[in-house]
Amino acid sequence: MEQRKILVIEDEQTIVDILKFNLQKEGYEVIEALDGMTGLEYALSEKPDLILLDVMLPRMDGFEVCRHVREKSMVPIIMLTAREEEVDKVLGLELGADDYMTKPFSIRELTARVKANLRRTAPEQTTGTFIPPSGAIITSGDLIVNLERYEVKKYDRVIEITLREFELLKFLATQPEKIFTRENLLENVWGYEYYGDVRTVDVTVRRLREKIEDDPGSPRYIMTKRGVGYYFNKA
Repeated sequence: MEQRKILVIEDEQTIVDILKFNLQKEGYEVIEALDGMTGLEYALSEKPDLILLDVMLPRMDGFEVCRHVREKSMVPIIMLTAREEEVDKVLGLELGADDYMTKPFSIRELTARVKANLRRTAPEQTTGTFIPPSGAIITSGDLIVNLERYEVKKYDRVIEITLREFELLKFLATQPEKIFTRENLLENVWGYEYYGDVRTVDVTVRRLREKIEDDPGSPRYIMTKRGVGYYFNKA
């Protein structure tokens, strides 16, 4: 199997060295950038399989890097920061980050999240999620989800969504009317059981609704079962 490439964008060399040592020990190729501008350049030119992105960076902060990367690529992004404010976490997820970790974090936890995010971008590996038959298409009202092409259309127009958002939609849509708790979704869509923050699920659901629903405040597709979780409404 081809070696997976991880881009570390972090301005503290000590942290870069620790991450690089441990990720290389896991068999990953690691490239590094010590500022946001260089990190963005490498993100687009080196085509990494995953990005570890610090928020507080010289020349361009992590939020801006994330926003620019998302204009060109759906590569998994895990944001790293010493800032604990809820608004920072939500902003990172709203800009398209797949995950968010607050310093200090354990290397074991970070490695688990890296593996989980890389698993969902490796189609040859089997996970616990539903594997659709080739060419499977799900339709619900005006919404069309092409599971083979990773494409979502509404009113015959392609809707741009991130890979994480697609994986969430796919997981729910292939099991319509079945209610999943946030913990269920973290385990099956995000790929980890113990380390996830359930608010990540809520933000991703909200972001997905804004893209596929006519009225996100009164959704038709991604439904909430109050006090329990979410389900897909098959019209």
